[in-house]
Formats: sequence, structure tokens, C-alpha cells
Amino acid sequence: MNIFVGNLSRETADADLRQSFEAFGQVTRATVITDKFTSESKGFGFVEMSTKAEADAALTGMNGKELHGRTLNVSEARPRPERRDGGGNGGGGGRQSW
Repeated sequence: MNIFVGNLSRETADADLRQSFEAFGQVTRATVITDKFTSESKGFGFVEMSTKAEADAALTGMNGKELHGRTLNVSEARPRPERRDGGGNGGGGGRQSW
């Protein structure tokens, strides 16, 4: 199960997330999301737990807890909305025939 973790401090690293959530079970992945140009934290991340029971325990146990001086907002991650590539009206330019 994938968990969203918000309100992270800039100092929080992947290892910090993993260590904090391992108290509730096996963490299969812990990732702090960073800006692709500056590599600075965007202030949120995701933790994936191996079972739903462990994830539920982590949700209850970590929501509202403090990490590096910030109070965490922890919830079940929602699927990413489907994104359409491109833009415009699908027109290809060029000359219109009347």
C-alpha cells in the first residue's frame, strides 16, 4: 500500500522516511520527491509498505507526528490523475481549405 507523507522539512531524506515508518512494518520503498532542476525537496514524499495492515498502522501512528521539526500529514496515496500529452486543439497548422 502506498502512503502520502506531506509537510516534510527540506532536511528530510529517503532514509529518514524509511527509518520512521519501519517502526510499523516492512517498508518496500521510501522516497522524498525533489525538484528535478534544483534537487531540493518539494516537501512531500511516498512510503510503500508491504501489507495493508502495516500501512494502516503507519497511517494511524505517523499522522500528526513530528519529523525534523515539522508535523507530518499522512494519508493513503491516491492514484495520479491521468494526464493528456500535448496541448492545443489537435490542429496541425498549415493552410485550411475553404
